[in-house]
Amino acid sequence: MSEQLPQNAPLSPAEEKQWAMISHFSVLINIFTGFVGVGVPLVIYFIYKDRSRYVAYHSLQALIMQAICSFGGLLLAVLIGGLSQLIPFAGLICLPIRCLFGLLPLVALVYGTYGGIKINQGEDFKYWMIGDWVRSTLTG
Repeated sequence: MSEQLPQNAPLSPAEEKQWAMISHFSVLINIFTGFVGVGVPLVIYFIYKDRSRYVAYHSLQALIMQAICSFGGLLLAVLIGGLSQLIPFAGLICLPIRCLFGLLPLVALVYGTYGGIKINQGEDFKYWMIGDWVRSTLTG
């Protein structure tokens, strides 16, 4: 009979790399679903947070990056659009800013894919400003 590992057994390095990479690549799901990709790193975090600090770190980074870029970008674009409706001629001034915030999901798509590629190549990866904060949160 085969020996079964305990449920909270540490992950092998290959498994850690695989789940960290999936966390970053989950941003690609948003192309087809809108916002469902944000849930993938959340699920990975809760499943593996006790088994691998590496997977917890990368899944939490991916979750925060996707949430900021998807929901934050959408919220800011809508708020600026509303502001431009309330103040005369503000629409002309706010349109370029609104367009920039509307591009945040695309930024997340490119940045998340880049992160997944780096993890697959065996390199460590951290999102700008998010990585250090997540690391301090997980160690503190």
